Amino acid sequence: MLAACAGVPLPAPDVAPAPQALPAPAPAGEPAAGVLARGRSRWVPVAWSELPGFADDALHEAWNAWVRSCERPPAPFARLCPQVRRLMLGSGQEQREWMIERLQPYRVEPLEGPADGLLTGYYEPVLEASRRPTASHQVPLYRPPATLASRRPWYSRQEMELLPEALAALRGREIGYLADPVDALVLQIQGSGRVRMTEPDGSQRMVRLAFAGSNDHPYRSVGAWLQQQGALRDASWPGIRAWVAQNPQRLQEMLWSNPRTVFFREEPLGPLEASAGPRGAQGVALTPGRSIAVDQESIPYGTPVWLASGGPQVELRRLVLAQDTGSAIVGAVRADFFTGWGPEAGELAGRLKQPLRLWALWPRAGAGQ
Repeated sequence: MLAACAGVPLPAPDVAPAPQALPAPAPAGEPAAGVLARGRSRWVPVAWSELPGFADDALHEAWNAWVRSCERPPAPFARLCPQVRRLMLGSGQEQREWMIERLQPYRVEPLEGPADGLLTGYYEPVLEASRRPTASHQVPLYRPPATLASRRPWYSRQEMELLPEALAALRGREIGYLADPVDALVLQIQGSGRVRMTEPDGSQRMVRLAFAGSNDHPYRSVGAWLQQQGALRDASWPGIRAWVAQNPQRLQEMLWSNPRTVFFREEPLGPLEASAGPRGAQGVALTPGRSIAVDQESIPYGTPVWLASGGPQVELRRLVLAQDTGSAIVGAVRADFFTGWGPEAGELAGRLKQPLRLWALWPRAGAGQ
């Protein structure tokens, strides 16, 4: 979670360049010839039999995420989207056979270094906030300041709390106030959250605070900072919160170790919005357990990906969709797994840090015709 994701401004659906032209299709289920270059990665064609657990995945769970990707599909997938939608009601066997016929799996590898990468997790926290500052709620959450584009980077987290010019730029941009500064940090790292907002008249309503910009400073993990200080070994959020409870006088120092901060926009959270996650960088709603954040230099948004990861927290072998990104998600075999919302999702995301392998599933030449 310490490396978790925050959304970015929405790109045009086909902004990301596709890998170089595919070679002529091989028979279904057999690897096509030719390694593809893609930014920081290379894609090596493989047979479907290389994908661990492919015969066992509940593909219908991923199909909802795939249909959402078809709202803003990358150009190579647009011609397949009518078939993807029709298969929403298909059986798992029909979906699996269609994938084998239409798609070519490519093992994603770094240009150099070990083949295994890193899987972490992120989620939507559920928090209580007040529209106005109160005795218990004093930690502000901000909309983007009007001067955000006037300097790159904008003021750091520490400068935002100390410099008069930064404080003046933020005045009047408050959305609401939290009680716990660590909760505010978690919300900024995750990039969005569900908030029960108490209005001045005492009424309450659920809203989503979604990513709307950042101060453009690099992300620095407070957990890594505490480990460098020799303050703790367990860099999970439970470990960090325990350290804060024992060292309240050093809380500000810890927060300032991460200069990056995130600004939000408020969105309604009706029944339809509440049934899905926030919109990721692709511009579509994320699906718990089936959406990942990736490095767009290695995997284009909207690409179906086979993910395999085993570790102390969870064994994952499943179809996911590349629908988001984040400042800490860099590298060929690097992904952030969207776990959902609430305490259980947060517990998993906070401890998820394990080896990863990825296979990009790309349309075969002539697929969709």
